[in-house]
Amino acid sequence: MKKTIRTFAVIAAIMLGPIACKDEFLEVPVTGQLTDASLNTQAGLEGLLIGVYSQLDGSGGGGEWHGGAVNWLWGSIRGGDANKGSNAGDFNSMTPIERFEPQVNNGELNAKWMGSYEGVARANSLLAIMSKATAVPEAAKTRIAAETRFLRAHFYSELRKNFKMVPWVDETMTDAEAVKVPNNTDIWPNIEADFQFAADNLPETQPQAGRANKWAAMSYLAKTYMFQKKYAEAKTLFDNIIANGKTTNGKKYGLFPDFDGLFNLENENSEESIFSFQATGGASSTNNALHELAMAQPYGAKIGEEAGSDCCGFFHPSFDLAASYRTANGLPLLDGSYRTGTNELKADQGLATTDAFTPDQGPVDPRLDHTIGRRGLPFEDWGLHPGKAWIRDQNFAGPYTQEKYALNKNEYATRDASGWTPGYQATNFMIIRFADVLLMAAEAEVEVGDLEKARMYVNMVRARAANPATFEKMPDGSNAANYVISEYPAGWTQDFARDAVRFERKLELSLEGHRFYDLVRWGIAEQALNSYLVYEAGKLPSQFGGPQAVFSAAEDEYLPIPQRQVDLQGNDVLTQNPGY
Repeated sequence: MKKTIRTFAVIAAIMLGPIACKDEFLEVPVTGQLTDASLNTQAGLEGLLIGVYSQLDGSGGGGEWHGGAVNWLWGSIRGGDANKGSNAGDFNSMTPIERFEPQVNNGELNAKWMGSYEGVARANSLLAIMSKATAVPEAAKTRIAAETRFLRAHFYSELRKNFKMVPWVDETMTDAEAVKVPNNTDIWPNIEADFQFAADNLPETQPQAGRANKWAAMSYLAKTYMFQKKYAEAKTLFDNIIANGKTTNGKKYGLFPDFDGLFNLENENSEESIFSFQATGGASSTNNALHELAMAQPYGAKIGEEAGSDCCGFFHPSFDLAASYRTANGLPLLDGSYRTGTNELKADQGLATTDAFTPDQGPVDPRLDHTIGRRGLPFEDWGLHPGKAWIRDQNFAGPYTQEKYALNKNEYATRDASGWTPGYQATNFMIIRFADVLLMAAEAEVEVGDLEKARMYVNMVRARAANPATFEKMPDGSNAANYVISEYPAGWTQDFARDAVRFERKLELSLEGHRFYDLVRWGIAEQALNSYLVYEAGKLPSQFGGPQAVFSAAEDEYLPIPQRQVDLQGNDVLTQNPGY
């Protein structure tokens, strides 16, 4: 039968969710919809490509709040960067995920599955239609195919990281064939092939900054190698990317000089942005904005007496993350002693009381206060963080709020208004940035044996953070805390280098959705997360204690296949992950 396609919400070869319609009346295009014939022009293909890009935020296909690339639930909360926050009752489907107790019928799992496969579906549909677009110039078709396969590889990598064994379905398959593809093959090689095609066929620059270019494809391919421990192959790519890479808008890759400003609307598409979800406020649909972080803004925030909202207060940085920024002689406490000592926060300090809250008085990495909102210290440009007034239930969420991608006054003014959240912001979300690449390159150098080069890359990231001009300031111009950060001296051993690089990723990339996936690919998730869970339970027993939350590598490194998908496809098609 002929397929019909909704503009930017494609009914494609697969959905792996809602069952495809087979009634013959669908051979007649529905009024207001577009047929393949009306889309097989270059303008039609470009329009469909925009639809594939738009799914990066996971808003279509049932992805809802946790189906996109931000991964604040899947990468950051599961990785120990943050806890769910809010209170015990709101979105309580997230609580078993952060405690590593998800059931197969948890709707959040299905949202991630559907948000990712919707992107695959849109990509496959575009590639299928393009095969019939005989009037479109070959050069344009090659470039569009490269962008589409880049995006498809992104969506499939999200599925592989979260669910491990998933079906690979491409544009050559019929509906009947697609729904019978089992999840019994590792899809990393397929993902590699798509990213390699993109790297080989994408231009270095493009007319729009948000499009993927060849260097973004190479960065993703190198990251794919890292997940498979192909360190030598990754190193070769990283060497080229660091030396020659440039953004789609033609800027040589580099670290944006101001770590705090890096995450603000006015600095988006900087030299550090390798690939980002391009958000827009005030457009015809809130799906064009960054909706995934709307619930992660301060709760009831009477920010400047302007941004009041009865929502939301999710995604509160953990005690462990806050303590991780403590330093000794300007360096991180890699031995775990950051959790103990004279500066340790007490479990009842500033939680369920109105008592004064005293922030950590010892030396800390300056990135702390650009990452975590702490009571009594400046929060963006809204003044001093008031503490409890911006936190829905401190006994459940803790005393901290997330500050990366938090709305500042300009972003609040340009957001899409919402009836129940502080709004959907117009700020781009960086899915992969240059600091991420530098630290992966450092990791690859550690594993292939060039420890001095690894140290150089880590120190590049630390040197940016050490610029005194960028330190958080109090209204009187003084530093907001005792900021002490140093570069690592020479003399690394491989074991020390490995620990230093891994901890630097924690500090630099926290709350950006990376941590859990890093721990799993390093093979240290069980040890690291159980240590975290015990520590955090002592601070927030209502969240992680009674009984104590526990991580098991045998079960918890990957999510269960959503039962909804098993039921739709059949037990003879989809095999459930171990332990569920």
